[in-house]
Amino acid sequence: MKSVVTNSPEDTTALGETWAQEAVPGWTIALCGDLGAGKTQLVKGLARGLGVTGRIASPTFALVNEYTEGRVPLFHLDLYRLETRAQIVGAALDEYFFTPRGVTVVEWADRWWDEVLNSKFNVERPGGRLRWVRFTSEGEKRRRIEHEDFGA
Repeated sequence: MKSVVTNSPEDTTALGETWAQEAVPGWTIALCGDLGAGKTQLVKGLARGLGVTGRIASPTFALVNEYTEGRVPLFHLDLYRLETRAQIVGAALDEYFFTPRGVTVVEWADRWWDEVLNSKFNVERPGGRLRWVRFTSEGEKRRRIEHEDFGA
């Protein structure tokens, strides 16, 4: 597992921009961490790095925001309001996991981790790649961001 420490929201955004350089369709980025840990800040950097110019906000109530104007489409999901895997499946969000149409970022991904790893979505979508990311607050602005990659 790799670990990065950021010391400001700008550092977290810059990390997202760096990750965007390697982003390709089929990549799913699973974000876990407490409220205010920097998940949406990282997504803002990913979006900027992909060339998205619109406002990036967490889709807490919409469940998914789609940004298609960048170099690769970005699908931003937020599972905070969904309490069970059945609700996630019922919301038809599975179509976004490992999609060849773009990059998917999922906030509160720990709510579907077992579901994705043990499901057909991981097996039937060749070329799919998962980056599992854990945010830990180490102070007011300091964040430890650990990540591990699975798949292609």
